[in-house]
This record gives sequence, C-alpha cells and structure tokens, in this order.
Amino acid sequence: MQLIIDGHNLIPHIPGLSLSDPDDEHELVKILQEYSRIRQKTIEVYFDQAAVGQVGEVQLGRVKAFYVQRRITADQAIMNRLKKLGKRARNVVVVSSDRQVQQAARAVHATVMTSEVFSAEYQTLIQEEPELDPRNRLLSTDEVERWERFFQHGHPTKDDK
Repeated sequence: MQLIIDGHNLIPHIPGLSLSDPDDEHELVKILQEYSRIRQKTIEVYFDQAAVGQVGEVQLGRVKAFYVQRRITADQAIMNRLKKLGKRARNVVVVSSDRQVQQAARAVHATVMTSEVFSAEYQTLIQEEPELDPRNRLLSTDEVERWERFFQHGHPTKDDK
C-alpha cells in the first residue's frame, strides 16, 4: 500500500522536528526513507510554499518528495493526486490531520491516518528496529585479518579455514 503524506502537517508531530527548522523538510524525508525501508512502502510526501527554483519532485529511493508551487497548497496537490488515481486510490493511505484532506481521501475510498497516529507508529517502529542490521555488522579483528591476508595472498591459509 502506498502512502501519500501531507508533509508540513506531519512535521510538528514528529519529535525533534519543527516547522521553524530550515531543514525540516529534508529531515522528514530522511525519516520517511527509514520508514519506507522498514515497512517496504512507497511514499509520496507533499510540501507547499516551495521556494523559487525548488518547485518540482525529487525521487529518493521509495520516497518521492513533491515541492508544490506557491499558487496551490500541498492539500490541493494531494486532493488532485487522489482524483487522478481514481479507483486506485483505494490502495492508498493518506497521512494528514487536515479535515479537508481527510474528507477528500474518504471520498475516493482511500484510508486515512492522522499525523499523530503515523508519528506514534513511527516511534514504535524505530524502537523495535535494531539499530545495526546484522548483515552490516562490524567485523571482528580476526575476521579483518583473514580478509587482509586473503586480499594480499589471494587464497585462505590453513589457519583461516
């Protein structure tokens, strides 16, 4: 299931983020990348009030960030996206606490999740997720020495087996 997120609506609900932070959008996108990695979800996040030259979309892994031009709001862009999806909107979760966005999502049978609920789910998720992926664990000193010997000599010694 795909998520469509009202970015500026979500930021105040994420601990450590603030709309007054100049990097708030970038920090939210990093959080969403982590969420999408763990949950294996694709995410579209919409930010309004994009600065001149910043308007457009950026694909960052499974997260696509839309920086909406000043003449429309992120809410309007999300509602336009839902209309464009048509029947496929049933497969979408819209994350926003804005009542107008929620109403538009329900009208096309999309699932609605408030920003508060999403934030709580994310907080639970990161507490459960191990900080270091076991596939990316640090090598022991012995393992490093074995690899060094392998790269120097091209084959393992009897001690390395």
